[in-house]
Amino acid sequence: MDPNALAPLIPIAAIVAWGAVKIAKIKAQSRAAGVDPDTAGRLQALEQEVGILRQEMVEAQERLDFTERVLAQHPADRLAPPSN
Repeated sequence: MDPNALAPLIPIAAIVAWGAVKIAKIKAQSRAAGVDPDTAGRLQALEQEVGILRQEMVEAQERLDFTERVLAQHPADRLAPPSN
């Protein structure tokens, strides 16, 4: 390939690389500044609450599965239609 054809691409590649480095620095600074003790505490409380809700959902699903199995075993115990 002709080196003269690549010459215009060098400044473009340098600008893109400079922009990528600048974006990486900004993201790193925002992550470092974003570690607030209050925010970390709130995040931990939310994670704990989600864990509790997940456990309650599992327990409710187990009860539903049990109820479905019981109802499937005793289909004759259902109410008969009213006789007129």
